This record gives sequence, structure tokens and C-alpha cells, in this order.
Amino acid sequence: MSDAFISRLDAAGYDIFEAEILQDSETLLHYAPKGNVRYPIYSAAKSVTSAAFSLACDDGLLSPDMPLAEFIETKYAPLMSGEFRRLPFQRFLTMTAGSFPFRPSGEDWIAGILALGTDHSDTAFHYSNIPAYLVGAAVENSVGGDLMKYLGRRLFGPLGIPEPAYSRSPEGHFYGATGMELSAAELARIGQLYLNSGCYEGTQLISKASVKAALTPYTDTGSGDSYGFFFRIAEDHFSIVGKWGQRCIVWPERQLVIAYLSHQPERSEELYRTVRNFADELTGQRNPE
Repeated sequence: MSDAFISRLDAAGYDIFEAEILQDSETLLHYAPKGNVRYPIYSAAKSVTSAAFSLACDDGLLSPDMPLAEFIETKYAPLMSGEFRRLPFQRFLTMTAGSFPFRPSGEDWIAGILALGTDHSDTAFHYSNIPAYLVGAAVENSVGGDLMKYLGRRLFGPLGIPEPAYSRSPEGHFYGATGMELSAAELARIGQLYLNSGCYEGTQLISKASVKAALTPYTDTGSGDSYGFFFRIAEDHFSIVGKWGQRCIVWPERQLVIAYLSHQPERSEELYRTVRNFADELTGQRNPE
């Protein structure tokens, strides 16, 4: 059945680089025609930033209701509005901290963001790379060191993932929103970790409470799903999502994880539907078409 998955994607003309299917923690499919190569995962990196935040919460350093501004360098304090100073992490993690431009820019991203004059009273969902960047920078400051080294000790190392390529801002912070490279198998391992409520091979890496908080649907995206802490939440599954068809989909009740990396600038939603239909067939939720 898993081989039929690749055959179906090929027949549809999707440009798939890699795919991984796990069920009941067992590998059903490992598809890597060019070997275990890492590819850009784009905004799927936001879920890694979510994991970093959860780990800092587990360490007693942060909580969703703490003001993010308290963990931004003090040199930026004169640029912060009173409204920004009061915004809790949760508003940034759920993309409800106001309508930002899509990405940060300039020689000092934080200064540029604070100069925007964003209306933070707007609590609607507004997708942007800026909230994830601010969360990543604040978490990095909270742990008192390089965030990727922290993630290496607490997340990547225990998952058996060597340090991935990643991007930094001009001021030196982990970007947090994009710029990371992983393989489909590595992305699937992160999905499996969240499927197992933060436990991986018998070790609790992230607390169950923090995983539950990250996967709670806090706001409607307007696209047929909800948003947690940088995770997409649908009725029976949640996803780690990057543009152009980078995705890890997790069905908790089916104990199923499907991760794939691709290049679908125009057909990423169609590919997502195709994978969901296959998952239905694989788990007997409906008869094959």
C-alpha cells in the first residue's frame, strides 16, 4: 500500500523529493530517491521554534502568558509601545498579535519591526514570519545562549537529528520562521514526537502539558483549519507546514505520520488533499476510489 502512495503521486505529476510514512511508530515507507538529502522546509521551521518555546516553558523560563517584550534586549526598550510591552507570547505563537508585513527586513530586524507602528489590538489571525522571528529571538534570550545549541541538546540530539542548516537575522538571532533544512525522515521524527505527547523512544523530551498547549486550536485561520502554537490544527489531524508542499501530517487516532518534501508552488493544497485521501484509504476510513 505504501508503494502505491508514491505511484499515485508520480502519476499525478507531483514533484516529490522525499516522503516518509510511519504508523504505530513503524516505518511503512522511506522514499528518498536521491539519498537522505536535506531540503529547505520553509515555514515548517516555525514548528521547531514552537518546540524551543515549549522546552523553555518546561525549564521554568517562560510561559504563554508572559510578555514577550521582557525577553527582547533592553536596548530596544525605547522603541517599544506600551501595547507591545504587554503582549504575551501566546499572541505571537498564534499569529494574533496584529497585522505585520510578511517578513522582517533591514539591517536590524527587531528595530524595524518595532518601528512599524502595528495595531496590536487586532486579534485576528494574520500569517507572517515576524511573530515566529520574535518568539525565536525571545526564547534564545531566555535560555541565555545560542538557540540551535539548546535545540541540539534538548531536541535534535535526542531525536538523532544532526544540526541542520539554518538562517540567522542580521543581529545574530536564529530566524525562527524559515531558512532551515531537514529530510522527510527527520521531519517525520518531529511529527512522531508530538504524536507521542512529547515522548520519543521512552524519553519525555517535551512535557505532555506543553505539547497539549501547542496543539490546542486557538484561532480560526480562515482557511478551513485552526492554529495552535505554530502548528496547523484540523478536525482529525495536525500539521507542520512549509510553503510549496513541505508538510508533516499527524493523525493521532490513527497513529499515523506522513511527511513529504516537494516543490509545488501552484499545487501544494491539491497535494495535501491527495495525501489525506491516501491516509483515509490506508487506515480504512473509506473505500479506495
